[in-house]
Amino acid sequence: MTDAIVLAIVVPIVAAVLTLLLGLRFDNVGWPMAVLATATQVGLTAVIGAAVLENGRVTYELAGFAPPAGIELVADTLSAPVALLVAVVSLAVLAYARTSGPHGNMFYIVYLLLVGGLAGVTLTGDLFNMYVFLEITGLAAYALVATGDTAKSAIAGLKYLVVGTIGASLFLLGVGYAFLATGTLNMADLAQRLGDVAAYDSRLVLASFALIVAGLAVKVALFPVHSWQPDAYQSSPDSVSIFISALVSTVAAYALGRILFSVFTPAFFDAVPMARTVLVHAAAVSILAGSTLAVLQQDVKRMLAYSSVAQFGMVVAAFAMMNELAAVGGVIHLVGHAIMKGGLFAAAGVIAAFTGARRIDDYAGLAGRAPVVAASFAVLAFAMVGVPPAVGFVGKWYIAFGAIESGTWVVAAVILASTLLTLAYFARIVERMYFRPAERTAAGDSAVGAATDGGEPPVSPGMVAVVVGAAVAAVVLGFFGSGIEAFLDPFLTEVFA
Repeated sequence: MTDAIVLAIVVPIVAAVLTLLLGLRFDNVGWPMAVLATATQVGLTAVIGAAVLENGRVTYELAGFAPPAGIELVADTLSAPVALLVAVVSLAVLAYARTSGPHGNMFYIVYLLLVGGLAGVTLTGDLFNMYVFLEITGLAAYALVATGDTAKSAIAGLKYLVVGTIGASLFLLGVGYAFLATGTLNMADLAQRLGDVAAYDSRLVLASFALIVAGLAVKVALFPVHSWQPDAYQSSPDSVSIFISALVSTVAAYALGRILFSVFTPAFFDAVPMARTVLVHAAAVSILAGSTLAVLQQDVKRMLAYSSVAQFGMVVAAFAMMNELAAVGGVIHLVGHAIMKGGLFAAAGVIAAFTGARRIDDYAGLAGRAPVVAASFAVLAFAMVGVPPAVGFVGKWYIAFGAIESGTWVVAAVILASTLLTLAYFARIVERMYFRPAERTAAGDSAVGAATDGGEPPVSPGMVAVVVGAAVAAVVLGFFGSGIEAFLDPFLTEVFA
């Protein structure tokens, strides 16, 4: 049963190598190999989730060497749902990419490496291997962003590479300081030695905390170290935008939460309250800055990218407050954001394929010509705003009550302000789709294409199904808030007992 943990990481990486070798003989082996590998990973992560549900924390010692000297993989009620999310979204994006592209074996090789890296970050039990998997994830993501046809894609990929490398370097320095302070990199062992072998307020521990948080803040794209994200999301191919918006920053935010909860623990924040204050206020600034910048955008993908800066600020604020309600809200919003934002980017891609529309004004009259995709976009947009019963509402509800419970009123006020700003930038799109006629060209024809939801190329039924599935999932998941809280209870008890 525990072998599923290591197989969930190994399968996509081995599939990438096999695709490379088979690609020397076959031209179109990439997509079927990627589907086979990610479908297998869905099954493996489902098995992991069932094992965690039945037995609690599940571990795997690589090559039989026991931690802290050996490498340990860990699945618990925090990592198991994120691992399943990575697998399911990866498979869904493949259904979208089949028609949307990019095509070619090399794209799917890099795609599978990215999937393996994300799974590794989620399931690793020590800090150095988390760095290694973050680097695999980063290098693969840089390459995927650059697969677009325009020069902007190459520039965005290069910018992502430079900024991402700075973040990774800061993270590695922080890991080094943690090792110098404690002599171990295993997360569970670190948690025991911090405060005992090394005092929480020692310079080494404080430097380690600051560097690790700063490095992951770049990966998460918090304001003001978010500059790589809008260009990367806007300039990359639509399939890549969906994938990285749904998973790359999501897994980086998970890594930050894992380190805050399982390595530094609430005891560190009690001993160094300034760390909590700085992190919470930095996240609050990111929420407001991201929401405000999103309102100012006219390009839809760029607007969605700035929206992510705000939403991940909310997740980080939830984790930094260090109480159970906020932690549950942070996890729900983390998973919910992946579904909602991935679905919105998928909808934007389908709409662009139908009509060529990339800017907000181009969405006028869309509901009459593509009713299914327009309705799905509207559902996902209102879910992101936080309209009940969608998952966006549930996550914000828990975070807001967690903020009130801990007396962090600034976060509660910022969530309210951000919700109003989110409504402002999504409402103008919905208003154009449903209440404004489509603009027309000088020839009198519709300025945008006459295609419908029927699957006329280059839009496939699979692409539309991904958009509709995300909209349905965003609503259905909202009914399981208490169930998610119950599932997380063993992890919460371990952290906050």
